[in-house]
Amino acid sequence: MANEKMLAQISGKGGFIAALDQSGGSTPGALRLYGIPESAYSGDAEMFKLVHEMRVRIMSAPAFTGDKVLAAILFEATMDGQAHGKPVPSFLWEDRSIIPFLKVDKGLQPEADGVSLMKPIPGLDALLARAADLGVFGTKMRSVINLASQAGISAVVAQQFQIGAQISAHGLVPIIEPEISIKSPQKAEAEAILLAETIKHLDALPADDGVMLKLTIPDVPDFYAPLIRHPRVVRVVALSGGYSRAEACAKLARNHGMIASFSRALVEDLKHQMTDAEFDAALAAAVDEIFVASTVKG
Repeated sequence: MANEKMLAQISGKGGFIAALDQSGGSTPGALRLYGIPESAYSGDAEMFKLVHEMRVRIMSAPAFTGDKVLAAILFEATMDGQAHGKPVPSFLWEDRSIIPFLKVDKGLQPEADGVSLMKPIPGLDALLARAADLGVFGTKMRSVINLASQAGISAVVAQQFQIGAQISAHGLVPIIEPEISIKSPQKAEAEAILLAETIKHLDALPADDGVMLKLTIPDVPDFYAPLIRHPRVVRVVALSGGYSRAEACAKLARNHGMIASFSRALVEDLKHQMTDAEFDAALAAAVDEIFVASTVKG
C-alpha cells in the first residue's frame, strides 16, 4: 500500500523535505528571486503559470528524487496541476519516489498576544478529501510566534492540534508548524513555552494518531529532542526561516534527528535564465548540501 511505503519513508529514511508551497502572497517574491520580474507577466493566471513551470522544472531535475528528497510540500494549485502529463502528486510519487504534501492554511490573522494565529480555512474537509483522492499523504499549516507569550503560544498550539485532528480524520498526516520568528527578541524563552505546550497536546493524542512538527531551528542544539523521541511524532523537520542556506544548514547540522524542510534556502541559487545543465547543477548542489545537514550531525 502506497501510504505504508510513504509512512516508512517519511518516518525513517535519510533525507529532507522540499517546501515548494509559496502561496499567492509570496509568489511574486518567489518569481523575482527566480529572475522573473513582475513586469514580465500580467494577472494571477500568468503568474501562477510561470511559478508552476518553475516547480515542474525543479521536480523534473535529475537530483530531485526520493534518494535525498523524501517529500515535497505543494500549494493547492500545484497539486491540481500536471507534470509531464500526470497529476503532480502522481508524478512525484510514481516517477520520483517523493511523497506529496499539501499546504492547507489560508494565511495569518493580525498579530495578537505576540502571535499570529491562522485564518479560518473554509472548505477544508472538501480540500482534504480531494487531496486524499489525488494521493497526497499529508498537509502543512503555519502559524507565527513573535514573543514569549504563554497565552499566545498556547492558543497557537491548540489551534494547530485542533485542525490537525480534522486532517487526521481524513487519513492524512498533518505537519504542525508553529514558526518562531528568527527575529524574535525572546526566541529562547518562546521555544521553552512551545516545547511544553506541544508535549501537552502530543500526550493527549489518540494512540493511533501521528503528527509531524515543522519548527524553527532552536537556539540550543537538540532542544527539541523530547519531541523527536515522542511516540506520537512521525518526524520533526526544520524550516529555514529566512536564514541563508549555508546558515540554516550549519544550524540544522547540530540538531540530531531533525531534518530540513526548506523552501527559499533550497531554491535561492536557481534562476529562470539558466540553461538546463546550469539549473540542474545548481539544484543538485543545494540538494546535496541540505541532505548532508539533515543526515550528518555535528
